[in-house]
Amino acid sequence: MSKKSNTSKRYTPEFKRDAVALVYSSGKTVTEVAREIGVSPEGLRNWVNQDKVDRGQGSADALTSDEKEELRRLRRENREQQQTIEILKKAAAFFAKESTK
Repeated sequence: MSKKSNTSKRYTPEFKRDAVALVYSSGKTVTEVAREIGVSPEGLRNWVNQDKVDRGQGSADALTSDEKEELRRLRRENREQQQTIEILKKAAAFFAKESTK
């Protein structure tokens, strides 16, 4: 009895690029290529769709890989700044309370 892991496999950008190129060049369906290389058809389909967006062939509202990475970075920075602001507010309240004693 095989047990599937709850964690997903991570593939290198080079592997993804080569898999997408294989879909384009082989004339096979995404499902057939996915089966051959051992990845999920849904995952490979997502990689192909993202490649189309990155090439400017996707829908107008889809984000490119660079835009997604920038969005992740900005959200992380925003989260860190919000935490810093909360710490500073607590410190200011603490010192304001201490100065009135």
